[in-house]
Amino acid sequence: MIGDSVPQGDNEAAAREVASGPVIHIRNLRKEYTSVAGVIPVLHGLNIEVMPSEFVAIMGASGSGKSTLMNILGCLDIATSGSYLLNGHDVAVLDRDTLAHLRNDLIGFVFQGFNLLPRASLLDNVALPLVYSKVSREEREARANEMLGKVGLAKYRDSQPNQISGGQQQRVAIARALVNRPQLLLADEPTGNLDSHTGNEIMNLFKELNERDGITIVLITHEVEVAAYAHRLVRLADGHIVYDGSSHEGAMSKNPTEYSAAVHSTS
Repeated sequence: MIGDSVPQGDNEAAAREVASGPVIHIRNLRKEYTSVAGVIPVLHGLNIEVMPSEFVAIMGASGSGKSTLMNILGCLDIATSGSYLLNGHDVAVLDRDTLAHLRNDLIGFVFQGFNLLPRASLLDNVALPLVYSKVSREEREARANEMLGKVGLAKYRDSQPNQISGGQQQRVAIARALVNRPQLLLADEPTGNLDSHTGNEIMNLFKELNERDGITIVLITHEVEVAAYAHRLVRLADGHIVYDGSSHEGAMSKNPTEYSAAVHSTS
């Protein structure tokens, strides 16, 4: 388990020390794939820090590398070179079990697809991650109820996913992502399957979770309107960071074609 090598009396101090630094710290991160056509570079020396309680949108056109970056941030893939520290832990040196514990303790995932179990109640869907954490049934139900309440769906706890709307299903998926009380929420195109009105409701929920509960959020999107909910925008083009700053200023500053042209003119 994470922290097993730290003496018991020092665990709390060590946790505070790590929490005071970046949740995400990547340096010169590169990713490439090898195919029959040769080496295909995807990410080119990225440098990003995300501090606790930040709300960051990563934006880019299809093929910009944003999904590859998200997979690396979520410890679902590994970089070819460079470093990635997750809450102070170098993920490259962790064995599979330790990495799984770290991911389970620190990260909640929200995807474009809701990925709910169709025959299970909403309560059981939300509680599912706690089963793998070997939490007692009584505590699982209590925490799942709490999270359903947080997303405004407590009264539907006994319903099944096909009995609620798409927007409500995404709220259930968000509650499931929060049930382990993660420090970091990673969301990959979370409004992609929703109409604009319902998408706005989901984004307002993310904003509330960030501002009220201090949850660090990193969100992947290709939509300017979605990126505008974040405080900070990181824009990718052809695997390069071409903007990192205010989401208000950056969302409309250049279109992807202009960014791509700028990247290639300087490379």
